[in-house]
Amino acid sequence: METENYQIPSVAPKKKFPKIILIVAIVAIIFGAGGGFLMSSIYWQRNVNAILGKEPVIKKETVVNNNYIPQTTEEQKTINLVKDNSSAVVSIIISKDVPIYETYYIDPFGSDWPFNIQIPQYKQKGTEKQEVGGGTGFIIASDGMVLTNKHVVSDKTAEYTVLTNDGKKYPATILAIDQFYDLALIKIDQSKNTVVKTFPTVKLGDSTNLQIGQSVVAIGNALAEFQNTVSVGVISGLGRTITASGGGADEVLEDIIQTDAAINPGNSGGPLLNLAGEVIGINVAKSNVGENIGFAIPINRAKKAIEQVRTTGKIVYPFLGVYYTIITPDLQEKYKLGVDYGAWIGRDASGKETEEAVMSGSPAQKAGLKSGDIILKFGSEKVTLQNTLSKIIQEYKPGDIVSVIILRDGSQKTLNITLVERT
Repeated sequence: METENYQIPSVAPKKKFPKIILIVAIVAIIFGAGGGFLMSSIYWQRNVNAILGKEPVIKKETVVNNNYIPQTTEEQKTINLVKDNSSAVVSIIISKDVPIYETYYIDPFGSDWPFNIQIPQYKQKGTEKQEVGGGTGFIIASDGMVLTNKHVVSDKTAEYTVLTNDGKKYPATILAIDQFYDLALIKIDQSKNTVVKTFPTVKLGDSTNLQIGQSVVAIGNALAEFQNTVSVGVISGLGRTITASGGGADEVLEDIIQTDAAINPGNSGGPLLNLAGEVIGINVAKSNVGENIGFAIPINRAKKAIEQVRTTGKIVYPFLGVYYTIITPDLQEKYKLGVDYGAWIGRDASGKETEEAVMSGSPAQKAGLKSGDIILKFGSEKVTLQNTLSKIIQEYKPGDIVSVIILRDGSQKTLNITLVERT
């Protein structure tokens, strides 16, 4: 409505009000009524939506309490899984006997020197047990079996203590160390307890069908100081190969989960969980260069180690005994190979020959494999960049006889290889 065309009737009032005041008053009344109608319409529409199942009814008499109400289903799942699993996530305290030094001073020039010069000297006067580091683990059996990283408990001269979520400390013993992957199993020692405690445990999931973009939650002893710190993110990559460094050692880890959930120092050995509250990975490393790039070992790799420790008391791996590189389309084109997949024995990543191709006395040598052979299939699985030979071999155990298809001089050939225990 255009106010310029609005006419006010002439009724010969006793006193005239300025025209502008009347216009302002009328506009205020119209907008006030319109605003009230608009708010009523919104309120009505929201309640209609509630009736139709689109959203909850909002009533004026609704009382908001002080309890936190999650905003989304995902948020509720995250809260639930943290509550359900935090009691099974433990801190691992590393302690060592550290030398204690006494300080004293000497004057190297003697009393005849006109200046008083004191040079500090140090003398060891014993040792004292101190905390020198920490990591994370999680309880996988009610008797106190804990899964963690090898590098967390790799110091043979150290003592390890498990700190549970309720603030209690227990000495721990090492059950088994995985010599070829960053995994270890330790056990809470209750031998001095008059009453043996049953511990809460996590639920192990399945890392076979993980998806990039899948939501995950990491729990750990961040910076070896902040127990049960929670970080949330997604799986940002799968099948990664990384070189993890620390403690004076480097280790190549294959088929690793990448996540943007914060993996801080001290988180090593902690669980990476899906929204169902299942452990799908063991947090192992973070990138020191990139932002929000962390890594975890798939839980299925640890399941095999857990079963071996329970049945045999140790972790063993099958061994083939070859040096190889996975063929890519670039290598195929460069060297005019007959295939663009497979494990090329005796070649490095650039395609150059390695000093050694087949290890002496290995199952590979005994079966007749030699430099230049290309392993196309190991058992029933095709060897590719995503499904590497080392990854496939881990599915077997020492003593298994495996049918292997190779490409040699342009022709395919089948060999039977008996795997042995890797030492």
